[in-house]
Amino acid sequence: PLDFWHVRDRVRLRKNEQYWDAANTKNNIVDFLPVDSPATAINLFEAGQADVIWDKSLVPTELLDALSTRSSFHKFDYLGSYFLRFNTTKKPLDDPRVRKAMALAVDKARIVEKYTKGGERLARHFVPPGTGNYTSPEGLSHDVRLAKRLLAEAGYPDGNGFPTDFEYLFNSSELNRNIAVELQRMWKETLGIQIKLRQAENKVYLSAQSALDYHVSRSSWIGDYNDPNTFLDMFMSQNGNNRTGWSNEQYDQTIRLANANTDPTKRHELFQQAETMLINDELPIFPLFFYVGINIYHPDRIGGIHPNILDIHPINAIYAK
Repeated sequence: PLDFWHVRDRVRLRKNEQYWDAANTKNNIVDFLPVDSPATAINLFEAGQADVIWDKSLVPTELLDALSTRSSFHKFDYLGSYFLRFNTTKKPLDDPRVRKAMALAVDKARIVEKYTKGGERLARHFVPPGTGNYTSPEGLSHDVRLAKRLLAEAGYPDGNGFPTDFEYLFNSSELNRNIAVELQRMWKETLGIQIKLRQAENKVYLSAQSALDYHVSRSSWIGDYNDPNTFLDMFMSQNGNNRTGWSNEQYDQTIRLANANTDPTKRHELFQQAETMLINDELPIFPLFFYVGINIYHPDRIGGIHPNILDIHPINAIYAK
């Protein structure tokens, strides 16, 4: 239970002796330090005033290379994808050839190597690796020649005639802006199309997405549970998280069949069929990379932490050695 809460200092929890597994709860007291600065978090850890950092956003990006060589650095696959949404109701993105051309023109390896810095994996599919023993189908590779051909077939050779009001929507952060600028450059250099960047604070950004007031939008999704359905059912026609305008009855039916199937192998085969529609055939979305989880702690001092795809760590199991 809560022992005390000192604003801007710490929240202290004390062991509940009435808890059913109190005998195996290792610590009598756990303090949570309210920190929003990565520099402060790492300084507290280095000074021995914090034992664990398990929020990746509190790991300084500029120190990732140095920290990654230490025994206290623990990186693992995480249940999250960073991707682009295409508004399939707006021209020219109502043509899947344009969506595919824009996807093929993106060099994801460059984005990951230059900007993400945390060892994130570039994404050739949408469902993160390690999700519920599921294996995704392979998606598109970087192919500028095919991208140019598809754009020309759609009526925009070398970008000629492409709309001049075409926008890329993203919410405010340094990483999101860096990626937006890089995408703008790639599409200009490879396809000859010029896009405008539209940065918005989070509330406005989400409202614009929901209203389909965008052409292409930066997006991400963190799974609610360790199963491919938490990523794939969101693009069913009536799902409120779809936000692409895309509707495909075959996709909807495939997801419904998968979730009605009790055979795990057959269920995953149906999910693979659906994901192929999503990332190879129709492309209402385009995956860029998968998030990683990072925990910082000294394994010779702290036990009971087991890095996992959900990044969930029950505090009753964590203990000081």
